[in-house]
Amino acid sequence: MKMKFLPVAASVMALSLLTACGGENAKKGHTQPVAEAASMNNEDLYEVHHEGRIYVFDDRATYESFLAVGETTFRKVHIGEGPKGETIVFGLTSADKKKTSGIASIDMYEGKLAGAEPFYGEMRVEGRIYVFGSLKEMNSARTVGEVPLRYTDIGAGPKGETVVYALNSSNKKVKPTAMITMFKKMNGMK
Repeated sequence: MKMKFLPVAASVMALSLLTACGGENAKKGHTQPVAEAASMNNEDLYEVHHEGRIYVFDDRATYESFLAVGETTFRKVHIGEGPKGETIVFGLTSADKKKTSGIASIDMYEGKLAGAEPFYGEMRVEGRIYVFGSLKEMNSARTVGEVPLRYTDIGAGPKGETVVYALNSSNKKVKPTAMITMFKKMNGMK
């Protein structure tokens, strides 16, 4: 009969240890675990619309590998969940492949995680590269299908693509030099 109480005692002990750890974080003013706060990975997001699918990445190296090869090693697929019923393929890093939650690309795409400030986003659609300075503008472009306020630079992409810089009401009358510089840096251009 004593063996029946062993699992209950172990559970109570584990719960008290977890509560004690949470209490330390709360005393220091943390509302979430420190490791989770440091690893949000919400500074950038990359998206490629290709053959009726939307590929989404939160890691630049994985995105560049996809651009070179056309596939991702690790992925999470959401069939029919795109704005027009497209299949969404989230390209994962090897560190994310076993996770069931807490994947930045999925959380940002689904609106569960806000983009950082500053934010950098790229979306490749129909031979154009769209560049975004905020996740909100990127999400809006995906939903609407267009960037209403923009600066267009024809033939300025790494392979001669047209590059469209998403603007907003605060910067719509000036050339987005900071975004252009960032785009060139991210794509290894001078």
